[in-house]
Amino acid sequence: MVRPLNIAFVHPDLGIGGAERLVVDAAISLQKRGHKVVIYTMHHDISHCFAETRDGTLDVRVGGNWLVPRSIGGRFHILCTILRSLMLARKLVNDSEQYDALFVDQLSAPIPLLKHAHAHILFYCHFPDYLLARRDSLGQKLYRAPFDLLEEFTTGEADEIVVNSRFTQETFRTAFPHLSKIPKVLSPALNFEAYDRPVDGGDPLLCALRTEKRIVLSINRFERKKDIGLALRAFALCLQGSSATGSGAKRAAINNCCLMVAGGWDP
Repeated sequence: MVRPLNIAFVHPDLGIGGAERLVVDAAISLQKRGHKVVIYTMHHDISHCFAETRDGTLDVRVGGNWLVPRSIGGRFHILCTILRSLMLARKLVNDSEQYDALFVDQLSAPIPLLKHAHAHILFYCHFPDYLLARRDSLGQKLYRAPFDLLEEFTTGEADEIVVNSRFTQETFRTAFPHLSKIPKVLSPALNFEAYDRPVDGGDPLLCALRTEKRIVLSINRFERKKDIGLALRAFALCLQGSSATGSGAKRAAINNCCLMVAGGWDP
């Protein structure tokens, strides 16, 4: 039998999203297997988080948020986030507990400092931040350049790197060409117990899904980096592809298709 491990998760913002759901489910799963689990985060709003992080199921410790703001005048988000993450890493390293493993995701910047905790570090890459940042001007390109180099270097400092899909694996290799490590694919888990409940027949989403139409479905939060516009453009191209046929056939094809975009949002 494997001895119980002392495991810490390091996650920037413990809100509501796919990355947060993965972290929470992984932490609960490890806890059920007898391991001791702690989650370190820079932000935890109990009015905007998963229940397991506020009802005592998980030990959540907040740090790195008392000196550096989340942004300066609505700008310099990445700089502030990195500085806050370093402060959070310092809190973890200075804690009296000795951890066997650290699960770090989203932000790799604190990994070199976290190595002082003398624990095995696993970095879970949801998607390279390098490819999510906007570079619409020369100033933005110059501003992002050092952070892009820092992301590649600090990511390579992890003992183990995993990604959420084969697509992200190939994207990772393109984004970080200087890294010799090839990340393994560890698909996000799904907690089936959360769906073992009666279905509300009057749910508008379920009613909309009960159709003979071909549905193109996009499920994600409504925010820029999710690029919901891609689903819109792809659906438009599908409809334009029907223009090669007669007007009657084209109308029938359009009437037989439906684009559905669903998800939550942050104010």
